[in-house]
Amino acid sequence: MKIVIAIDSFKGSMSSLEAGFAAKKGIEKVKKDAIICVKPLADGGEGTTEALTAGLGGELFDVEVTGPLGGKVNASYGMLEDETCVMEMASAAGITLVDRDSLNPDKAGTYGVGEMICDAVEKGAKNFIIGIGGSATTDGGTGMLRALGFRFLKADGTEISDGIEELDQISEIVASKKSEIVCGCNFEIACDVENPLCGKNGAVAVFGPQKGVDPDKIDFYDAKMRHFAKKTAEFFGVDKSEIKGTGAAGGLGFAFLSYFKNARLRPGTDIVLDAIGLREEIKDADVVVTGEGRLDGQTAMGKVPVGVARLAKEYNKKVVAFAGGVTEDAAKCNDCGIDAFFPIVRGVTTLDEAMDTENAKKNMSLAVEQVFRLI
Repeated sequence: MKIVIAIDSFKGSMSSLEAGFAAKKGIEKVKKDAIICVKPLADGGEGTTEALTAGLGGELFDVEVTGPLGGKVNASYGMLEDETCVMEMASAAGITLVDRDSLNPDKAGTYGVGEMICDAVEKGAKNFIIGIGGSATTDGGTGMLRALGFRFLKADGTEISDGIEELDQISEIVASKKSEIVCGCNFEIACDVENPLCGKNGAVAVFGPQKGVDPDKIDFYDAKMRHFAKKTAEFFGVDKSEIKGTGAAGGLGFAFLSYFKNARLRPGTDIVLDAIGLREEIKDADVVVTGEGRLDGQTAMGKVPVGVARLAKEYNKKVVAFAGGVTEDAAKCNDCGIDAFFPIVRGVTTLDEAMDTENAKKNMSLAVEQVFRLI
């Protein structure tokens, strides 16, 4: 029997691999001769870098970069063996790096994201997987692009400052040798929103207020973003600002899609499933095991376990899922490819006890063992 295990992290309790190997331990008590393949799982958001780097045998690198408001922050990214770099923009420009009282859309920028990319290119990276959720910025990605060698000049020949404040003053865009080299790499951008760059559903209107944009000034700031989009369209001869996802991360989606020749915006789950080679492993599997910390109606709307299940059903594989807890509407998951799901908590307990890593691993192993005795 071959079993493929791909379980998302139980946030605050078990990492993806901790959950996966705990499940493997339970199976081995029943099927000692089983072929068991444990794969790291993530959705392209927080934790993706660590999960893929650890699960695919890569190496983590720390680098000091410019934070969203100009100070220095420590960011990290992973390098895999196939010249692929995995990173999250939030590591350099995330909203969690800024105190709520200090949010400032005028000045918050993505320069540090570009510095991370440059550092990875210097280490040999040619392919990138980048999650762009959780930004503190609304700069259209101009900070990142400046770090990569682009210049955004005002009428007097000086460069624009960080943030969205001077996007409407861009008079000329200039590329460099550095920008040509970096932007020729391959970029898979994990993007799970469909917002365009501008307008009532755009980066400023929808996401701006949570990053400090005064709701009464949305049109004012949106006009700045429109000007940036216009100048970009003039520079490249094509306007991509209406494409779904370009409004992600304060316009960072637009920057990748417009300025990088080989960039794609894709759902984070799809990118991760491709990166871990799950399809090839599932083809000859007998059972697929997945799960996450809480299985509910939201899971059925396209979260990672359902992505695994749908892939498994392409090959008519049996799918079982395990979770820390399940809700009544988790039954919707049965219509999305998960044949059966099971909570791992074995009795009345406090939340702290249930989420304790060692307790959670033990509960996972015991629950999986019992299910596989039935299988």
